[in-house]
Amino acid sequence: MSDAILRFAPIDTAAVKVLLCDADGNLFGSEEPAFVASTNVTNRLLVDLGIDRSFDPEELRRRAVGRNFRATALELAAEAGATLDPDELQRRVVEEQHEVVAYLAAVLKPDRAVLEPLAQLARRFTLAVVSSSASARLDACFAATELDGLLAPALRFSAEDSLPVPTSKPDPAIYTFAGERLGIRGAEGLAIEDAVVGARSAVAAGFPTVGNLQFVAPDERAQRAAALREAGVAAVVTSWRDLVELLDDEHRELPSLAGLSPRVHA
Repeated sequence: MSDAILRFAPIDTAAVKVLLCDADGNLFGSEEPAFVASTNVTNRLLVDLGIDRSFDPEELRRRAVGRNFRATALELAAEAGATLDPDELQRRVVEEQHEVVAYLAAVLKPDRAVLEPLAQLARRFTLAVVSSSASARLDACFAATELDGLLAPALRFSAEDSLPVPTSKPDPAIYTFAGERLGIRGAEGLAIEDAVVGARSAVAAGFPTVGNLQFVAPDERAQRAAALREAGVAAVVTSWRDLVELLDDEHRELPSLAGLSPRVHA
């Protein structure tokens, strides 16, 4: 097994029926460009709420990675003691979605390092999407990256649009909902997450989880791997190709990694 794969707990790959894939920062490198567009909307909201604070895209990304705009806006308002009217919040959510979707549709491109291993995995598992992002954003990203043929719209679950009440990760609601709709539970689903809040969501819903660092910046990988391990993931990989290797390696006896610090190689 590649030394870029860290395994902390066994995964019953024979039981896995569905791969539950987070989208942003996991299936495509959308986190950084999305925050370029989202930061403009966030800063306008802060000004309108009378909050003396602003973010640049990198600051907001580090603050909000894995959460959707709705959750971040509510959190920032609450921290400042400001009130955000539900109707105004919804207006800003729609505004942010439109700006981010347009930007991502223009900048995202197909990535063979994702398409090829994902096509391999699709021959063995059902592929589903479990995301905090809005459905319109997901649809635009999948079209731009040519992943829409592998990830059917009926198997995309959005914490913003699929739930009766929008509920972002790390709440497990969207994973619980996806599991119910797919008719799976526990080891029958394997979540693939890049963000700590996403990993916490999946683990809390009872699904074994693998952390994926493919689109994590090299200088953030060691820290992210350690945080994902703390969140309860069973393994950490550095790419979708490594995930194929990990799941193909189900019968190999692996040495215990207990007590070892994660070592992640780009």
